[in-house]
Amino acid sequence: MINAAGREIPDEFLHDGVEPFQGIYYRDGYHYQKAAPTVRAYVRPQADKLVDSVKDAVIATGLKDGMTISFHHHLRDGDYVVNMVMKAIHELGIRDLTVCASSLGKAHNYLVTCIQDGTVTGISTSGIRDEIGEVISAGQLKHPAVIRTHGGRARAIEDGTIHIDVAFIGASTSDQYGNASGKGGQSDTGVLSYMGSDVHYADQVVILTDTLVDAPNFPAAIQGIDVDYVVLVTKIGDPNKIATGALRLSKDTRELGIAENAAKCMYHSGLFKDGFTFQTGAGGPSLATTIFLKQYMQQEHIKCRWAMGGVTEPIVNLFHEGYIQNILDDQAFDLAAVGSVLTDTNHYEITASQYANPFNKGAFVNQLDFVILGALEVDVDFNVNVVQGSNGILQGAPGGHPDTAAGAKVTIIVAPLIRSRLATVRTRVTSVTTPGESVDIVVTDYGVAVNPRRQDLLAAFADTDIPLLSIEELRDLAYQYAGEPSPLEFEDQVVALIEYRDGTLIDVVKKPKLQK
Repeated sequence: MINAAGREIPDEFLHDGVEPFQGIYYRDGYHYQKAAPTVRAYVRPQADKLVDSVKDAVIATGLKDGMTISFHHHLRDGDYVVNMVMKAIHELGIRDLTVCASSLGKAHNYLVTCIQDGTVTGISTSGIRDEIGEVISAGQLKHPAVIRTHGGRARAIEDGTIHIDVAFIGASTSDQYGNASGKGGQSDTGVLSYMGSDVHYADQVVILTDTLVDAPNFPAAIQGIDVDYVVLVTKIGDPNKIATGALRLSKDTRELGIAENAAKCMYHSGLFKDGFTFQTGAGGPSLATTIFLKQYMQQEHIKCRWAMGGVTEPIVNLFHEGYIQNILDDQAFDLAAVGSVLTDTNHYEITASQYANPFNKGAFVNQLDFVILGALEVDVDFNVNVVQGSNGILQGAPGGHPDTAAGAKVTIIVAPLIRSRLATVRTRVTSVTTPGESVDIVVTDYGVAVNPRRQDLLAAFADTDIPLLSIEELRDLAYQYAGEPSPLEFEDQVVALIEYRDGTLIDVVKKPKLQK
Protein backbone atom coordinates (compact mmCIF):
# COMPACT_ATOMS: atom_id res chain seq x y z
CA MET A 1 0.00 0.00 0.00
CA ILE A 2 1.40 3.40 -1.01
CA ASN A 3 0.08 6.07 1.35
CA ALA A 4 -0.62 9.77 0.73
CA ALA A 5 2.99 10.64 1.61
CA GLY A 6 4.22 8.30 -1.11
CA ARG A 7 5.60 5.73 1.33
CA GLU A 8 5.06 1.99 1.11
CA ILE A 9 3.28 0.48 4.12
CA PRO A 10 3.43 -3.35 4.27
CA ASP A 11 -0.03 -4.94 4.37
CA GLU A 12 0.88 -6.95 7.47
CA PHE A 13 0.63 -3.77 9.57
CA LEU A 14 -2.75 -2.71 8.18
CA HIS A 15 -5.13 -4.61 10.43
CA ASP A 16 -7.49 -4.04 13.38
CA GLY A 17 -8.57 -0.68 12.00
CA VAL A 18 -5.02 0.58 11.28
CA GLU A 19 -4.96 2.54 8.02
CA PRO A 20 -2.25 4.13 5.88
CA PHE A 21 -1.78 7.89 6.10
CA GLN A 22 -4.37 9.59 3.88
CA GLY A 23 -3.83 13.29 4.48
CA ILE A 24 -3.35 15.56 7.46
CA TYR A 25 -7.07 16.16 8.04
CA TYR A 26 -8.31 12.72 6.98
CA ARG A 27 -9.92 12.01 10.36
CA ASP A 28 -11.44 15.43 10.96
CA GLY A 29 -14.84 14.83 12.57
CA TYR A 30 -13.92 11.24 13.50
CA HIS A 31 -16.15 9.68 16.18
CA TYR A 32 -14.73 7.29 18.78
CA GLN A 33 -15.50 5.89 22.22
CA LYS A 34 -13.08 7.05 24.89
CA ALA A 35 -11.30 4.31 26.81
CA ALA A 36 -11.78 3.71 30.54
CA PRO A 37 -9.42 2.26 33.14
CA THR A 38 -10.18 -0.48 35.62
CA VAL A 39 -10.30 1.39 38.93
CA ARG A 40 -9.65 -0.16 42.33
CA ALA A 41 -11.95 1.49 44.88
CA TYR A 42 -10.12 3.02 47.83
CA VAL A 43 -12.69 3.47 50.58
CA ARG A 44 -10.87 2.68 53.85
CA PRO A 45 -10.60 5.77 56.09
CA GLN A 46 -7.05 7.00 56.76
CA ALA A 47 -5.64 4.47 54.31
CA ASP A 48 -1.93 4.96 53.61
CA LYS A 49 -0.66 4.90 50.02
CA LEU A 50 3.01 4.95 51.02
CA VAL A 51 5.08 1.86 50.21
CA ASP A 52 8.66 1.24 51.31
CA SER A 53 10.42 0.73 47.99
CA VAL A 54 10.04 0.72 44.24
CA LYS A 55 10.06 -3.07 44.27
CA ASP A 56 7.26 -3.10 46.83
CA ALA A 57 5.27 -0.74 44.63
CA VAL A 58 5.72 -3.01 41.60
CA ILE A 59 4.59 -6.00 43.65
CA ALA A 60 1.61 -4.09 45.04
CA THR A 61 0.36 -3.26 41.53
CA GLY A 62 0.33 -6.93 40.60
CA LEU A 63 2.36 -6.24 37.47
CA LYS A 64 2.55 -9.38 35.33
CA ASP A 65 4.18 -10.64 32.16
CA GLY A 66 2.79 -9.06 29.00
CA MET A 67 1.52 -5.83 30.58
CA THR A 68 2.14 -2.22 29.53
CA ILE A 69 3.83 0.36 31.72
CA SER A 70 4.39 4.07 31.11
CA PHE A 71 6.89 6.80 31.96
CA HIS A 72 7.52 10.48 31.21
CA HIS A 73 10.70 12.34 30.28
CA HIS A 74 10.38 15.76 31.91
CA LEU A 75 13.81 15.23 33.51
CA ARG A 76 15.20 14.34 30.07
CA ASP A 77 18.88 13.28 30.33
CA GLY A 78 18.70 13.67 34.11
CA ASP A 79 15.94 11.08 34.62
CA TYR A 80 16.52 8.28 37.15
CA VAL A 81 12.97 6.90 37.34
CA VAL A 82 12.87 4.64 34.28
CA ASN A 83 16.05 2.79 35.24
CA MET A 84 15.00 2.59 38.91
CA VAL A 85 11.70 0.96 38.03
CA MET A 86 13.10 -1.31 35.33
CA LYS A 87 15.81 -2.64 37.67
CA ALA A 88 13.14 -3.57 40.21
CA ILE A 89 11.10 -5.27 37.49
CA HIS A 90 14.21 -7.09 36.29
CA GLU A 91 14.89 -8.44 39.78
CA LEU A 92 11.30 -9.69 40.01
CA GLY A 93 11.69 -11.56 36.72
CA ILE A 94 8.69 -9.96 35.02
CA ARG A 95 8.98 -10.20 31.24
CA ASP A 96 7.41 -9.39 27.89
CA LEU A 97 6.50 -5.82 28.86
CA THR A 98 5.62 -2.91 26.60
CA VAL A 99 7.10 0.42 27.64
CA CYS A 100 4.93 3.40 26.69
CA ALA A 101 7.14 6.44 27.29
CA SER A 102 6.74 10.06 26.29
CA SER A 103 10.36 9.87 25.09
CA LEU A 104 13.49 7.77 25.60
CA GLY A 105 17.11 8.87 25.48
CA LYS A 106 20.59 8.53 26.90
CA ALA A 107 19.40 8.42 30.52
CA HIS A 108 17.37 5.30 29.80
CA ASN A 109 20.02 3.06 28.28
CA TYR A 110 19.37 0.38 30.92
CA LEU A 111 16.44 -0.51 28.67
CA VAL A 112 18.95 -1.99 26.22
CA THR A 113 19.61 -4.83 28.64
CA CYS A 114 15.86 -5.24 29.14
CA ILE A 115 15.30 -5.43 25.38
CA GLN A 116 18.07 -7.92 24.83
CA ASP A 117 16.87 -10.35 27.51
CA GLY A 118 13.16 -10.12 26.74
CA THR A 119 12.07 -8.10 29.76
CA VAL A 120 10.86 -5.47 27.27
CA THR A 121 9.46 -6.68 23.95
CA GLY A 122 7.51 -3.61 22.85
CA ILE A 123 8.07 0.14 22.91
CA SER A 124 5.73 3.02 22.18
CA THR A 125 7.37 6.42 22.40
CA SER A 126 7.58 9.94 21.03
CA GLY A 127 11.36 9.77 20.85
CA ILE A 128 14.18 7.22 20.53
CA ARG A 129 17.81 8.20 20.93
CA ASP A 130 21.29 6.94 21.80
CA GLU A 131 21.85 3.21 22.46
CA ILE A 132 18.12 2.47 22.55
CA GLY A 133 17.82 3.73 18.99
CA GLU A 134 20.77 1.62 17.95
CA VAL A 135 19.49 -1.62 19.46
CA ILE A 136 15.99 -1.12 18.00
CA SER A 137 17.48 -0.26 14.59
CA ALA A 138 19.47 -3.50 14.81
CA GLY A 139 16.22 -5.46 15.08
CA GLN A 140 16.72 -6.64 18.66
CA LEU A 141 13.28 -5.54 19.94
CA LYS A 142 10.81 -8.42 19.51
CA HIS A 143 8.02 -6.24 18.10
CA PRO A 144 8.44 -3.12 15.96
CA ALA A 145 8.61 0.03 18.05
CA VAL A 146 5.73 2.45 17.53
CA ILE A 147 6.78 6.08 17.23
CA ARG A 148 4.02 8.57 17.98
CA THR A 149 3.80 12.34 18.26
CA HIS A 150 3.09 13.93 21.62
CA GLY A 151 -0.47 14.56 20.51
CA GLY A 152 -0.68 11.11 18.95
CA ARG A 153 0.46 9.47 22.18
CA ALA A 154 -2.26 11.26 24.17
CA ARG A 155 -4.79 10.32 21.48
CA ALA A 156 -3.74 6.66 21.50
CA ILE A 157 -4.13 6.43 25.29
CA GLU A 158 -7.49 8.17 25.31
CA ASP A 159 -9.00 6.21 22.43
CA GLY A 160 -7.80 2.87 23.84
CA THR A 161 -5.20 2.07 21.18
CA ILE A 162 -2.75 1.83 24.09
CA HIS A 163 -3.96 0.40 27.39
CA ILE A 164 -1.61 1.23 30.27
CA ASP A 165 -1.66 -1.21 33.16
CA VAL A 166 0.67 0.78 35.43
CA ALA A 167 1.94 4.35 35.05
CA PHE A 168 5.12 5.21 36.95
CA ILE A 169 5.50 8.95 37.49
CA GLY A 170 8.50 10.81 38.84
CA ALA A 171 7.14 13.84 40.70
CA SER A 172 9.13 16.73 42.15
CA THR A 173 6.80 16.82 45.16
CA SER A 174 3.94 14.68 46.45
CA ASP A 175 1.93 14.25 49.59
CA GLN A 176 1.17 10.81 51.02
CA TYR A 177 -2.12 10.65 49.10
CA GLY A 178 -0.46 11.17 45.71
CA ASN A 179 -1.29 14.82 45.05
CA ALA A 180 1.81 15.44 42.95
CA SER A 181 3.52 18.31 41.17
CA GLY A 182 6.51 19.09 39.02
CA LYS A 183 7.13 22.21 41.10
CA GLY A 184 9.42 22.49 44.12
CA GLY A 185 11.49 19.85 45.83
CA GLN A 186 15.06 18.88 45.03
CA SER A 187 14.32 17.65 41.48
CA ASP A 188 12.12 20.39 40.04
CA THR A 189 10.80 19.65 36.53
CA GLY A 190 8.36 22.56 36.36
CA VAL A 191 5.46 20.59 34.84
CA LEU A 192 4.23 16.99 34.54
CA SER A 193 2.20 17.57 31.40
CA TYR A 194 2.97 14.38 29.51
CA MET A 195 1.31 12.19 32.15
CA GLY A 196 -2.06 13.95 31.97
CA SER A 197 -3.61 11.17 29.90
CA ASP A 198 -1.73 8.38 31.70
CA VAL A 199 -3.12 9.23 35.15
CA HIS A 200 -6.72 9.24 33.90
CA TYR A 201 -6.55 6.14 31.71
CA ALA A 202 -4.02 3.81 33.39
CA ASP A 203 -5.40 1.06 35.60
CA GLN A 204 -2.91 1.93 38.34
CA VAL A 205 -0.65 4.91 39.03
CA VAL A 206 2.52 4.96 41.12
CA ILE A 207 4.17 8.22 42.17
CA LEU A 208 7.90 8.23 42.82
CA THR A 209 9.11 11.37 44.60
CA ASP A 210 12.19 12.52 46.50
CA THR A 211 10.29 15.27 48.33
CA LEU A 212 7.31 14.21 50.41
CA VAL A 213 5.29 17.20 51.63
CA ASP A 214 2.31 17.63 53.90
CA ALA A 215 -1.14 17.28 52.40
CA PRO A 216 -2.69 18.91 50.53
CA ASN A 217 0.03 19.44 47.93
CA PHE A 218 -1.96 21.94 45.88
CA PRO A 219 -2.11 22.97 43.14
CA ALA A 220 -1.53 19.41 42.01
CA ALA A 221 -0.66 18.52 38.42
CA ILE A 222 -1.69 14.96 39.33
CA GLN A 223 -4.52 14.50 41.79
CA GLY A 224 -4.41 11.90 44.51
CA ILE A 225 -7.79 10.54 43.43
CA ASP A 226 -5.99 8.98 40.44
CA VAL A 227 -3.01 7.58 42.40
CA ASP A 228 -2.67 4.12 43.95
CA TYR A 229 0.79 4.16 45.54
CA VAL A 230 3.48 6.65 46.57
CA VAL A 231 7.16 5.79 46.97
CA LEU A 232 9.71 8.07 48.63
CA VAL A 233 13.08 7.59 46.89
CA THR A 234 16.46 9.22 47.38
CA LYS A 235 16.43 11.09 44.06
CA ILE A 236 14.20 11.01 40.99
CA GLY A 237 16.79 12.72 38.80
CA ASP A 238 19.17 15.57 38.11
CA PRO A 239 17.34 18.70 36.90
CA ASN A 240 20.65 20.21 35.75
CA LYS A 241 20.52 17.73 32.86
CA ILE A 242 17.08 18.81 31.63
CA ALA A 243 18.76 21.12 29.12
CA THR A 244 20.69 19.02 26.61
CA GLY A 245 23.19 20.08 23.96
CA ALA A 246 20.48 20.82 21.37
CA LEU A 247 18.80 23.29 23.70
CA ARG A 248 21.08 26.27 23.26
CA LEU A 249 20.79 29.77 21.93
CA SER A 250 23.06 29.80 18.91
CA LYS A 251 26.02 32.11 18.41
CA ASP A 252 26.89 30.48 15.09
CA THR A 253 26.69 33.05 12.26
CA ARG A 254 25.21 30.48 9.88
CA GLU A 255 22.42 29.58 12.30
CA LEU A 256 21.81 33.24 13.12
CA GLY A 257 21.38 33.95 9.41
CA ILE A 258 18.81 31.15 9.18
CA ALA A 259 17.01 32.57 12.22
CA GLU A 260 16.99 36.08 10.78
CA ASN A 261 15.35 34.90 7.56
CA ALA A 262 12.80 32.82 9.51
CA ALA A 263 11.81 35.95 11.43
CA LYS A 264 11.58 37.88 8.14
CA CYS A 265 9.20 35.26 6.80
CA MET A 266 6.99 35.69 9.86
CA TYR A 267 7.11 39.47 9.56
CA HIS A 268 6.19 39.56 5.86
CA SER A 269 3.61 36.73 5.99
CA GLY A 270 0.66 39.03 6.62
CA LEU A 271 -0.08 37.27 9.92
CA PHE A 272 2.43 39.15 12.06
CA LYS A 273 -0.10 41.23 13.96
CA ASP A 274 -0.82 42.22 17.54
CA GLY A 275 -2.02 39.13 19.42
CA PHE A 276 -0.27 36.56 17.21
CA THR A 277 0.69 33.14 18.63
CA PHE A 278 3.78 31.04 18.02
CA GLN A 279 5.99 28.15 19.06
CA THR A 280 9.66 27.51 18.43
CA GLY A 281 11.51 24.21 18.39
CA ALA A 282 14.50 23.39 20.55
CA GLY A 283 17.35 23.65 18.02
CA GLY A 284 19.77 26.54 17.70
CA PRO A 285 18.17 28.34 14.71
CA SER A 286 14.67 27.90 16.13
CA LEU A 287 15.62 29.45 19.46
CA ALA A 288 17.62 32.23 17.82
CA THR A 289 14.56 33.29 15.84
CA THR A 290 13.27 34.92 19.03
CA ILE A 291 16.13 37.45 18.92
CA PHE A 292 15.02 38.82 15.55
CA LEU A 293 11.35 38.42 16.39
CA LYS A 294 11.80 40.81 19.31
CA GLN A 295 13.21 43.45 16.95
CA TYR A 296 10.15 43.24 14.70
CA MET A 297 7.80 43.33 17.68
CA GLN A 298 9.52 46.49 18.93
CA GLN A 299 9.33 48.02 15.46
CA GLU A 300 5.63 47.29 15.02
CA HIS A 301 4.65 47.87 18.68
CA ILE A 302 2.89 44.53 18.94
CA LYS A 303 2.79 41.68 21.45
CA CYS A 304 2.37 37.95 21.27
CA ARG A 305 -0.83 36.74 22.95
CA TRP A 306 0.77 33.45 23.89
CA ALA A 307 3.78 31.30 23.13
CA MET A 308 3.69 27.57 23.63
CA GLY A 309 5.47 24.27 23.67
CA GLY A 310 8.69 23.09 25.15
CA VAL A 311 9.49 26.36 26.89
CA THR A 312 13.02 27.77 26.91
CA GLU A 313 14.89 30.73 28.36
CA PRO A 314 14.49 32.95 25.24
CA ILE A 315 10.71 32.60 25.51
CA VAL A 316 10.82 33.33 29.25
CA ASN A 317 12.94 36.43 28.60
CA LEU A 318 10.45 37.79 26.06
CA PHE A 319 7.68 37.07 28.56
CA HIS A 320 9.48 38.94 31.36
CA GLU A 321 10.11 41.88 29.02
CA GLY A 322 6.40 42.10 28.22
CA TYR A 323 6.49 40.96 24.59
CA ILE A 324 4.65 37.71 25.37
CA GLN A 325 1.48 37.94 27.46
CA ASN A 326 1.05 34.24 28.34
CA ILE A 327 3.07 31.03 28.21
CA LEU A 328 1.40 27.64 27.67
CA ASP A 329 3.82 25.00 28.93
CA ASP A 330 3.79 21.27 28.26
CA GLN A 331 7.51 20.82 28.92
CA ALA A 332 10.12 22.99 30.62
CA PHE A 333 13.22 22.64 28.44
CA ASP A 334 15.65 24.39 30.80
CA LEU A 335 15.95 25.69 34.35
CA ALA A 336 14.82 29.19 33.37
CA ALA A 337 11.52 27.70 32.22
CA VAL A 338 11.30 25.57 35.38
CA GLY A 339 11.77 28.66 37.54
CA SER A 340 9.25 30.69 35.57
CA VAL A 341 6.41 28.17 35.79
CA LEU A 342 6.97 28.04 39.55
CA THR A 343 6.82 31.78 40.19
CA ASP A 344 5.26 33.64 37.25
CA THR A 345 1.56 34.27 36.84
CA ASN A 346 0.32 33.79 33.27
CA HIS A 347 2.74 30.87 32.83
CA TYR A 348 0.35 27.93 32.61
CA GLU A 349 0.87 24.19 32.69
CA ILE A 350 -1.14 22.33 30.03
CA THR A 351 -1.35 18.59 29.38
CA ALA A 352 -0.07 16.91 26.24
CA SER A 353 -3.69 16.29 25.27
CA GLN A 354 -4.56 19.99 25.62
CA TYR A 355 -1.42 20.76 23.66
CA ALA A 356 -1.77 18.54 20.63
CA ASN A 357 -4.27 15.65 20.74
CA PRO A 358 -5.99 15.70 17.32
CA PHE A 359 -9.01 13.82 18.67
CA ASN A 360 -10.08 16.26 21.37
CA LYS A 361 -12.29 19.31 20.87
CA GLY A 362 -9.66 22.00 20.59
CA ALA A 363 -5.94 21.34 21.05
CA PHE A 364 -3.91 24.53 21.34
CA VAL A 365 -1.81 23.61 18.28
CA ASN A 366 -4.89 24.45 16.23
CA GLN A 367 -4.67 28.05 17.40
CA LEU A 368 -1.04 28.62 16.38
CA ASP A 369 -0.22 31.32 13.86
CA PHE A 370 3.44 30.31 13.48
CA VAL A 371 5.63 27.38 14.38
CA ILE A 372 9.39 27.23 13.76
CA LEU A 373 10.77 23.68 13.68
CA GLY A 374 14.03 21.89 12.92
CA ALA A 375 14.75 18.96 10.62
CA LEU A 376 17.25 16.19 10.01
CA GLU A 377 16.21 16.01 6.34
CA VAL A 378 13.75 17.73 4.00
CA ASP A 379 12.84 16.50 0.53
CA VAL A 380 11.57 18.15 -2.63
CA ASP A 381 7.98 17.35 -1.63
CA PHE A 382 8.58 19.27 1.63
CA ASN A 383 8.38 16.05 3.67
CA VAL A 384 10.45 16.26 6.85
CA ASN A 385 12.39 13.57 8.72
CA VAL A 386 13.26 14.16 12.38
CA VAL A 387 13.42 10.52 13.52
CA GLN A 388 15.93 8.59 11.44
CA GLY A 389 19.51 9.57 10.82
CA SER A 390 20.92 9.59 7.32
CA ASN A 391 22.72 6.37 8.30
CA GLY A 392 19.36 4.70 8.89
CA ILE A 393 19.66 4.60 12.69
CA LEU A 394 16.80 5.83 14.88
CA GLN A 395 18.08 8.91 16.67
CA GLY A 396 15.34 11.50 17.02
CA ALA A 397 11.85 12.38 18.11
CA PRO A 398 8.70 13.57 16.35
CA GLY A 399 7.63 15.19 19.63
CA GLY A 400 5.12 17.86 18.68
CA HIS A 401 6.61 18.39 15.20
CA PRO A 402 3.77 16.90 13.09
CA ASP A 403 1.16 18.18 15.58
CA THR A 404 2.19 21.82 15.37
CA ALA A 405 2.87 21.65 11.63
CA ALA A 406 -0.69 20.49 11.03
CA GLY A 407 -2.19 23.11 13.34
CA ALA A 408 -0.23 26.28 12.58
CA LYS A 409 -1.23 28.75 9.89
CA VAL A 410 2.44 29.00 8.85
CA THR A 411 4.92 26.16 9.44
CA ILE A 412 8.57 27.14 9.01
CA ILE A 413 11.35 24.53 8.89
CA VAL A 414 14.83 25.82 9.74
CA ALA A 415 17.90 23.75 8.92
CA PRO A 416 21.37 24.11 7.43
CA LEU A 417 21.57 23.08 3.78
CA ILE A 418 24.43 20.72 4.64
CA ARG A 419 25.01 19.01 7.99
CA SER A 420 28.08 16.89 8.74
CA ARG A 421 29.00 16.95 5.03
CA LEU A 422 25.61 15.50 4.09
CA ALA A 423 22.79 17.16 2.17
CA THR A 424 19.89 18.12 4.42
CA VAL A 425 17.65 19.02 1.48
CA ARG A 426 17.42 15.99 -0.78
CA THR A 427 15.24 14.25 -3.33
CA ARG A 428 13.73 11.82 -0.84
CA VAL A 429 13.99 11.75 2.96
CA THR A 430 15.09 8.55 4.68
CA SER A 431 11.69 8.37 6.38
CA VAL A 432 8.75 10.75 6.71
CA THR A 433 7.84 12.17 10.11
CA THR A 434 5.96 15.30 9.03
CA PRO A 435 4.23 15.30 5.64
CA GLY A 436 4.99 18.08 3.18
CA GLU A 437 1.28 18.85 3.02
CA SER A 438 1.69 20.61 6.40
CA VAL A 439 5.01 22.38 5.70
CA ASP A 440 4.92 25.89 4.26
CA ILE A 441 8.47 27.30 4.28
CA VAL A 442 11.98 25.83 4.42
CA VAL A 443 14.69 28.25 5.55
CA THR A 444 18.34 27.29 5.02
CA ASP A 445 21.62 29.19 5.06
CA TYR A 446 21.57 29.24 1.23
CA GLY A 447 18.01 30.36 0.61
CA VAL A 448 14.33 30.05 1.42
CA ALA A 449 11.87 27.75 -0.34
CA VAL A 450 8.10 28.20 -0.13
CA ASN A 451 5.75 25.30 -0.71
CA PRO A 452 3.93 25.96 -4.03
CA ARG A 453 0.69 25.22 -2.17
CA ARG A 454 1.18 28.60 -0.47
CA GLN A 455 0.85 31.05 -3.34
CA ASP A 456 -0.25 33.65 -0.78
CA LEU A 457 3.15 33.50 0.91
CA LEU A 458 5.01 33.57 -2.41
CA ALA A 459 3.11 36.74 -3.28
CA ALA A 460 3.78 38.26 0.15
CA PHE A 461 7.54 37.63 -0.16
CA ALA A 462 7.89 38.76 -3.79
CA ASP A 463 9.05 42.30 -3.11
CA THR A 464 11.17 41.58 -0.04
CA ASP A 465 14.84 40.75 0.46
CA ILE A 466 14.01 37.17 1.47
CA PRO A 467 16.33 35.02 -0.71
CA LEU A 468 13.73 32.88 -2.47
CA LEU A 469 14.69 29.68 -4.28
CA SER A 470 12.68 26.63 -5.27
CA ILE A 471 13.05 23.52 -3.13
CA GLU A 472 14.63 21.81 -6.14
CA GLU A 473 17.22 24.59 -6.40
CA LEU A 474 18.09 24.11 -2.72
CA ARG A 475 18.42 20.37 -3.33
CA ASP A 476 20.68 20.97 -6.32
CA LEU A 477 22.90 23.32 -4.31
CA ALA A 478 23.16 20.77 -1.51
CA TYR A 479 24.19 18.07 -4.00
CA GLN A 480 26.65 20.44 -5.69
CA TYR A 481 28.48 21.10 -2.43
CA ALA A 482 28.07 17.79 -0.59
CA GLY A 483 27.36 15.31 -3.35
CA GLU A 484 24.24 13.28 -3.91
CA PRO A 485 23.83 10.82 -1.02
CA SER A 486 24.13 7.15 -1.89
CA PRO A 487 20.91 5.20 -1.34
CA LEU A 488 20.87 3.32 1.94
CA GLU A 489 20.32 -0.42 1.84
CA PHE A 490 17.81 -1.98 4.22
CA GLU A 491 16.81 -5.50 5.11
CA ASP A 492 13.18 -6.60 4.95
CA GLN A 493 12.71 -6.53 8.74
CA VAL A 494 10.58 -3.60 9.94
CA VAL A 495 11.96 -2.33 13.25
CA ALA A 496 9.64 0.65 13.84
CA LEU A 497 6.32 2.06 12.71
CA ILE A 498 5.91 5.83 12.41
CA GLU A 499 2.36 6.85 13.17
CA TYR A 500 0.90 10.10 12.02
CA ARG A 501 -0.84 11.98 14.82
CA ASP A 502 -4.27 10.58 13.88
CA GLY A 503 -3.13 6.94 14.19
CA THR A 504 -2.62 6.24 10.49
CA LEU A 505 0.78 4.92 9.38
CA ILE A 506 2.92 7.48 7.61
CA ASP A 507 6.06 5.33 7.27
CA VAL A 508 7.96 2.30 8.47
CA VAL A 509 11.62 2.00 9.45
CA LYS A 510 13.52 -1.05 8.29
CA LYS A 511 16.72 -2.54 9.67
CA PRO A 512 19.70 -0.97 7.87
CA LYS A 513 22.17 -3.35 6.27
CA LEU A 514 25.60 -3.38 7.82
CA GLN A 515 28.10 -1.50 5.70
CA LYS A 516 31.06 -3.60 4.55
